[in-house]
Amino acid sequence: MASSGQLHVDFELKSPAEKVWGTIRDSTTIFPQALSHDYKSIQVLEGDGKAPGSVRLINYAEGSPIVKVSKERIESVDEAEKKYVYSIIDGDLLKYYKTFIGKIIVVPKGESSLVKWSCEFEKASEEIPDPSVIKEFAVKNFKEIDDYLHGKA
Repeated sequence: MASSGQLHVDFELKSPAEKVWGTIRDSTTIFPQALSHDYKSIQVLEGDGKAPGSVRLINYAEGSPIVKVSKERIESVDEAEKKYVYSIIDGDLLKYYKTFIGKIIVVPKGESSLVKWSCEFEKASEEIPDPSVIKEFAVKNFKEIDDYLHGKA
């Protein structure tokens, strides 16, 4: 039986929590613009791309570590808590993980913010490593979004 697990990482960004949260909520538009080296496109297939139940097709650029295409469903959004939960329902990642659920929480920290990213996963087989490369990709993306937000200020 394949094993399951969780990964967590917390990191600070210079940008205020409201701006970071706004970027997450508008990631369908902003990520391909600001991070075109990582995202070719994000297309809304169902829903509005922001509400729970929405499904998005993400086409990654050549810089993406192991995934070129991913379909994700937004599971829940809590505006007050700045919490976003998504699951991968199709695409390259499911070759490695039977299930993959990601969670992003943005916590105000004075003029800056703390981002808490985590995932729960079940490996397709025992030989598959934990998705540390996905965690590193997420951290890199948020740090680049932070730079993007500061460049716009």
